[in-house]
Amino acid sequence: MTATVLSTPDGSVEPTGGRPRPPGPGKAPRKTGSLRRRVLKSGRRILVPVLLVAVWQLASSVGWLNPTTFASPGMVWDRFVEFAQSGVLADNVLASLRRVVLGLLIGVAIGVVLGLATGLSRVADELVDPPLQMLRAVPTLGLMPLLLLWLGIDEALKVGLVAIGVIFPIYLNFSKGIRSVDPRFRELAQSCGASRWTVIRHIILPGALPHLLIGLRFSLAIAWLSLVFGETVAADSGIGYMLTRAKDFLQTDTIVLCLALYALLGLAIESLVRVIEWKTLSWRREFVDR
Repeated sequence: MTATVLSTPDGSVEPTGGRPRPPGPGKAPRKTGSLRRRVLKSGRRILVPVLLVAVWQLASSVGWLNPTTFASPGMVWDRFVEFAQSGVLADNVLASLRRVVLGLLIGVAIGVVLGLATGLSRVADELVDPPLQMLRAVPTLGLMPLLLLWLGIDEALKVGLVAIGVIFPIYLNFSKGIRSVDPRFRELAQSCGASRWTVIRHIILPGALPHLLIGLRFSLAIAWLSLVFGETVAADSGIGYMLTRAKDFLQTDTIVLCLALYALLGLAIESLVRVIEWKTLSWRREFVDR
């Protein structure tokens, strides 16, 4: 097959048929620009924490902060290196991370089931929502005596506290997301012969997914707060255990290190949720990336 060629203003020729020509140089800048935007976004996200640490170190160096009441970044780093070399840090971080992950899995599973039931059924909403709202209003501190009797003081208590804290944000946001889906989409699908399961799978669940991810992001903060509370009750491992021992011996460098570990682990899991959001909400990617 003979390809037709066209003359361009600079005297070169350009084929219009036959084998397609490889993409021109105009494609590369788009990928380069996307990579540059991602690098800039990552840089902006870490800029403020880095500046805060720099100001913190400066305040400690000039004597504005008393190291006995608030350790400097250098002291915290030295304690981090000490714990990392002895293996104490890895053991306690893994213990806390395991509890959070288990609690998240249990709490998210229960919250999704409850949200799905109340979102799809008005009867289930009338039966399930009132007791859940009453339970949500009960402070965790008030539940502790019963939880200690039911779950003991071992791992079940820590995981249970995390799961209880995670259930409610997932349930509330997912149920609200299901009910916020435009009913016209459901009616259109049903008029085309779609079954109830098809409507739930392809219309209701994708429409409610942004709300579910919002609930998951709220749940992450609550999960770590619940874990801090749980690890201060008869724990022999975990970041909260390190924090309690440091408080007893007034080791401010260890206290600040434990708080920083909680913050960094929470940020890491939050970043994982953002990746899930970016992957699953491809239809909102242009909006999310801006």
